[in-house]
Amino acid sequence: MLVVGAVDGAFIGLPVDAVVAGYVYQNHARFVLYALMASAGSALGSIVIYLIGYKGGEELLRKRIPAARFEKIHQAFDKHPFWSLMLPAMLPPPTPFKLFVLAAAVSEMGFTRFLLAIFSGRMVRFLLLGLLTIRLGPDVVHLFGTVFKQHYYLLLEAIIVGLIVWFVMRRRKRRRVIARST
Repeated sequence: MLVVGAVDGAFIGLPVDAVVAGYVYQNHARFVLYALMASAGSALGSIVIYLIGYKGGEELLRKRIPAARFEKIHQAFDKHPFWSLMLPAMLPPPTPFKLFVLAAAVSEMGFTRFLLAIFSGRMVRFLLLGLLTIRLGPDVVHLFGTVFKQHYYLLLEAIIVGLIVWFVMRRRKRRRVIARST
């Protein structure tokens, strides 16, 4: 759980929720331990993005989001740094959480507060997930597992198509920006 959470926090978005739910389903008594491990891993993995953001992430962040949204996020981190990171940490995908991590670094959020906000938000999220898994039982976990196993290639194809569409749209947007500036 710690490694999966760290890789998810640092690099690639992994299905941490599904992994946590699977572990909780197999051993209800350890659901708090699994939530702790996934939360700690996510906080530790996010250090990579924090360091990138701290050493020059403002340019990277400004390229990724509109100027008005950048200013709004920056102001939120100035006013309420802890809550501005903890609340997005609690939200499930497709929340662009890594952008909030970058914004926290760009806003020069204190490192200890940064780790605590991510850990706290993820802990709430994974505890709720664990409780839902225990409450709703094996049917929900089994349903998601079956869908994933039976439609693995379809899901993989959908992800690839989504990435291609995203890349094409991003490229068109850059061309429009370049055309406007010349």
